Amino acid sequence: MNALPDMAATDTILLAGGGALSARTVALLGQFGSHWVAADSGADSLAAFDILPDRIIGDLDSISDPQVWRSRGVPVEHVAEQDSTDFEKCLARVDAPLILAAGFLGKRLDHTLAALTALVQREGAVILVGEDDIAVHCPPRLALALEAGTRLSLYPQRPVRGLTSRGLRWPIDGLALAPDGRIGTSNAALGPVEIALDGPGMVLILPVEALSALVAALRSGIEGD
Repeated sequence: MNALPDMAATDTILLAGGGALSARTVALLGQFGSHWVAADSGADSLAAFDILPDRIIGDLDSISDPQVWRSRGVPVEHVAEQDSTDFEKCLARVDAPLILAAGFLGKRLDHTLAALTALVQREGAVILVGEDDIAVHCPPRLALALEAGTRLSLYPQRPVRGLTSRGLRWPIDGLALAPDGRIGTSNAALGPVEIALDGPGMVLILPVEALSALVAALRSGIEGD
């Protein structure tokens, strides 16, 4: 796979972190795109599946040997500063309408929390994909074609008020949600869901089986902008 001449020209970028990455997750993400970017040792995770990333970005403190990747024609961008995580470094340097990121959830709690923090600081559609769950910075308005009974959690990273909702077992209309107050864990869909919020800062968490529905909803929003 050759390095992408223009990342922004690609609809969907797949991003691999250094956390747990299974064959199931790699195959799942492969349904939505074919261009991989590796965050530091995420390149070694991809190598286990014979995937050559288009680009490697990070502080390079955990990758096996950057020179090996360069010798294989993969651009390696060393970002030495330590004020951001490798996930943040990648998000700052990869421009695509949709990013699906695996290997950032589940292995270590501190890394998971750091990824969620970075998620709500980014404008644009980024989905964190784990073995069991997916997470996205919920746009102010979102319509999701979910099946009845689908687990849906809303975790605010800053104070956010629900404006209107449809299709939730427990509606959030008018509710003030905050990380140090009321949160929306373990709600459920009654069928298709519509959510309207008064601003940014809400993390939406769904089971990984809902990834196709979430991708479709975000792509619809991108095309509608």
